[in-house]
Amino acid sequence: MTSPEDESVSWRLIGPVSELSKKQCRLIYSSDGRDADVCLFHVNSEFFAMDARCAHSGGPLCDGDIEEADGVLRVFCPWHDYDFNLKTGNSSTGLQQKPDPSLQRMSKSSDPGHLLCGQRPAL
Repeated sequence: MTSPEDESVSWRLIGPVSELSKKQCRLIYSSDGRDADVCLFHVNSEFFAMDARCAHSGGPLCDGDIEEADGVLRVFCPWHDYDFNLKTGNSSTGLQQKPDPSLQRMSKSSDPGHLLCGQRPAL
């Protein structure tokens, strides 16, 4: 599935917003394998997505705590407590987690009320 806005992104239907908004965090498995899995967060009525495994040692970010401080939402890896900004993927440790800025709700012309997650092809 491809969005007309950006032909270089491969879009995957994640599901209905009404269901996805019921959990603060969920693991979205990828058919491309474990390294392509996405952690989907729903916090303060917003959706965020990033790589499901911590950039430090591969810890499961979906099992981490989510905290807000000074208006910044962060997830903390349950293995070593590394923190990652849900919007940018930046960590106070200097590590960078890949956020998924292409996460979008489907347009009205496609299927309103559903969420898409985009993935750019590897270079």
